[in-house]
Amino acid sequence: MISYFQHKVVWITGASSGIGKETAIQLSRITHISLILSGRNETVLKEVQGICVKNNAACSILLLDLEKTNELEEKAKEAIVLFGRVDIMIHNGGISQRSSVIETPIENHRKIMEIDYFSTIIITKTLLPHMIERGYGHIVAISSISGCFGFPLRSAYCAAKHAMYGYYESLDIELRAQGVFVTIVAPGRIQTNISLSALTKDGTPHGKMDEGQKNGMPVDICVRKMLKGIARKKHEILIGGIEVVMAHIYRKAPRVFHFLASKINPT
Repeated sequence: MISYFQHKVVWITGASSGIGKETAIQLSRITHISLILSGRNETVLKEVQGICVKNNAACSILLLDLEKTNELEEKAKEAIVLFGRVDIMIHNGGISQRSSVIETPIENHRKIMEIDYFSTIIITKTLLPHMIERGYGHIVAISSISGCFGFPLRSAYCAAKHAMYGYYESLDIELRAQGVFVTIVAPGRIQTNISLSALTKDGTPHGKMDEGQKNGMPVDICVRKMLKGIARKKHEILIGGIEVVMAHIYRKAPRVFHFLASKINPT
């Protein structure tokens, strides 16, 4: 696995916490790697950068807000300039949701789609000519198990993550022959703070750690599995516990899935 990432420039969004932060830290232990860390919180990103530099990784910060999609094309161009190229793009930044279909305003749907879906497309489309010209690139789209099926209190989030699946599967089919690879990662319940910032019906943060999140897979184990799959250039990586089994049930026996899903506590 290690050799795949050596001498690579890896750009990670959402690098200030959770899967993004842990990905940066684990990659920084690999020799001859360069990292670009992106997010909104400069203070926290500098803390992560400090850890990465201590591990002898070349590491730069590129501040960005995924909701400001009008700025992302220029940000992607800036990313290329930092180290002269971007070899691996890890789309990790995003936001979740905790509200029912009937009470979720359209503004929340639009916000989640902008952050979780459209932001990744703008960045990807800006990087692709650069990758195609060089004959190599690897796009990692971190979707979710919720991108594999619908789930209560996640309608907008599921929609955005489903959209990622459709777009990046199409991209993989179109560009693999040109040396650009796509890996779709679908984490389930991982011990991160994603539920804390999830949007409620009035657009405010959920502010609570879901029981499923609290008892989920440790983030370091999740990232190790993810990086191993990326290094193998896998098309899809499902990571988690019983929720991964649910994804397989959905694909093979959807009626059984709908029965089981109706019995699960969505928080």
